[in-house]
Amino acid sequence: MNSATQSLTLQGPAGAIEALRDAPAPDAIRGTAVIAHPHPLFGGTMQNKVVQTLARAFVQCGWQAVRFNFRGVGTSAGTYDEGRGEAADMLAVIEQVAPSGPLALAGFSFGAFVTSHVARTLSPARSPGKLVLVGTAASRFEVAPVAPELHEATLVLHGEQDDTVPLASVMDWARPQSLPVTVIPGVAHFFHGQLPLLKNLVARHLRA
Repeated sequence: MNSATQSLTLQGPAGAIEALRDAPAPDAIRGTAVIAHPHPLFGGTMQNKVVQTLARAFVQCGWQAVRFNFRGVGTSAGTYDEGRGEAADMLAVIEQVAPSGPLALAGFSFGAFVTSHVARTLSPARSPGKLVLVGTAASRFEVAPVAPELHEATLVLHGEQDDTVPLASVMDWARPQSLPVTVIPGVAHFFHGQLPLLKNLVARHLRA
């Protein structure tokens, strides 16, 4: 993302996990955000533009942001595991980069699906202070519900004209939970031309 981006090699259940960390000034760090990327079999990596935008929003708001490649992507060991192994990867990253202190979780598309299950798995003592789900892949995977006590800390963002994950599928997932969804008019799945707006909406949520 910039010259201050730090490359990390972490250990996961399938072997090495490739990761990148961006941080604000040391005296401004509020906590650690772990961010998950889109579908590994369709070109999803930690360098995805939406993932980078999420990292920028977190850093701007005082969080160190850690992006990582799921198993089988880049130099991360292992092979695609339909979300199960990927959730284990994310939990391993959290354990190593944020063993204590304030934690935030974010994910885009397939990454939002994985993040939902990770948030559900974490103990109440390690519950995320902020949760950001973008383009949540509710039409393709069984996204975990968000615990009621996390609703206030959660931002669900979706493009009105998402051509990969129809908005209706996200509404069907959110409705039984009475979980609000922020819909961005005229925007498709990858937020082309609207990444600054995405960043501003996430930053507004983080500052709230």
